[in-house]
Amino acid sequence: MSLHRIRLGNDLLHEFLLQWAEWTPDSPAVIQSRGDGEFDVITYEGLLRQVEEYAAGLDAAGLDVGDRVVLESDTTAAGIAMFLACSARGVTYIPVSSETPQARRLSIVGSAEPALYLRAAGRPEVEVPPEVGTGVFGPDGVWIDTAPRGRRAEWRTPIPSDPAYMIFTSGSTGRPKGVVMSHRAALAFFRGMLAHEIVGPGGRVASTSPFQFDFSLLDIALALGSGAAVVPVPRDLLRWPRRFVGFLRDAQVTQVNGVPSIWRPVLRHEAGALAELTRITGILYSGENFPLPELRRLQELLPGVRIVNCFGSTESIAASLTDVPNPLPPDQKRLSIGRAHQGADLMLIGESGNPINTPGVVGELYLRSAALFSGYWDDPEATARALVPDPLNPRSGQPVFRTGDLAYLGESGELYFCGRADSQVKIRGNRVELGEVERRILEFPGIAGAAATMLPRPGGDPVLAAFVVLEPGAPALEHRDLEAFCLATLPDYMAPQRIVQLRELPLTPNGKVDRLALAAQHG
Repeated sequence: MSLHRIRLGNDLLHEFLLQWAEWTPDSPAVIQSRGDGEFDVITYEGLLRQVEEYAAGLDAAGLDVGDRVVLESDTTAAGIAMFLACSARGVTYIPVSSETPQARRLSIVGSAEPALYLRAAGRPEVEVPPEVGTGVFGPDGVWIDTAPRGRRAEWRTPIPSDPAYMIFTSGSTGRPKGVVMSHRAALAFFRGMLAHEIVGPGGRVASTSPFQFDFSLLDIALALGSGAAVVPVPRDLLRWPRRFVGFLRDAQVTQVNGVPSIWRPVLRHEAGALAELTRITGILYSGENFPLPELRRLQELLPGVRIVNCFGSTESIAASLTDVPNPLPPDQKRLSIGRAHQGADLMLIGESGNPINTPGVVGELYLRSAALFSGYWDDPEATARALVPDPLNPRSGQPVFRTGDLAYLGESGELYFCGRADSQVKIRGNRVELGEVERRILEFPGIAGAAATMLPRPGGDPVLAAFVVLEPGAPALEHRDLEAFCLATLPDYMAPQRIVQLRELPLTPNGKVDRLALAAQHG
């Protein structure tokens, strides 16, 4: 098998993210834990060679431009190399995690109809439809267990508008929803992000997000696009603050990316050890609000650290990157999401369809950007609702993204996020459609009605609560039984943490479940 030689340029994901292999080939690209306090260092040259080997393996498996490949992996050197190899071969990669329930993985496979399901070495075999090929990849190469069924090749050359990857998020129809992102769109965001100069050559970026979450791709691109190294944090360390801090120290991390909740146990139990991490110069967070008392405490322990608030959604990776004031003023009540990143534009549109330019007036955020997703996989109706004509120039044919996020302007033109226009919420940085949770609960025997919502919790993260109404004569509901039922098909963050049994669900005048009333009565 001959290597798939890679041209380094600017048009496709792998070309852009491997450019430092030409400029600083011996610099670290990935620093990976061995599990014994030691680390393996993969240089940019080494990463490039691994990508070329994997791309040759995909080529030998008969994959063609436009095919889709599901990758089951953690954020590892091999996982990063394989996603770049997919780019080099012109196939669309679809990341999933080994933590994803089997039923959900099969739903993704059934929807995406991939040519190949690849799992990282050491992962158990997964049952997939017979027409889907299977294989394993690891540091030593790619092994195809079952070859993909014969397909007809349509295209020969990858181009920037091709789908680079597809991220499946929670869908309002009860099925995971595939967000299709092209090379061109992803690179437009990456270039805008790199303009913020968050890290530089020689930096070490700790990535705490699971592989199937697009935040992990942001981490990878931030590091590799800057000539820095990706440092994947083993997922099991996040539950143990002392081990997590020890890992950051031993790996000599300079930048930590993740959802705000990764810091809460550290601030409570390992504040002293965190203060000793003087190499850390930057923190980037996304996915949820960062409580101001915790931000202030973080700034006290790591004075001078640059904290960046990254706001946005999977459909554009993100929309804004805003520095948090350091120190936070004592009278600061909430944080701004700033303005759109370089190369993008955000606008507030009111119910009348006109722009809002008055501070304090709430409207819906519309994003105009080259970094917009291509559409939702196999769902033109949902795509048409999200990618809409430019409201200021509808005859131009230019689509903009109707985000569903509500915000208002500050006195200086900065934006403040204040909620969702629909029933979508974020839990530990993961986007969740409450309707999908409710549909699963309604499948449980004896439940006649269900509503899910987020409830505030003093001093902690909001909790996902489920309110249920039982059928007449149904036996008493056990929390652990319903939780186990949900976990059979949903990720753990989508399983309700609190379950409340009601005689009936409160309704609004138009007959919809009144979530505000539920939150007010039980929050």
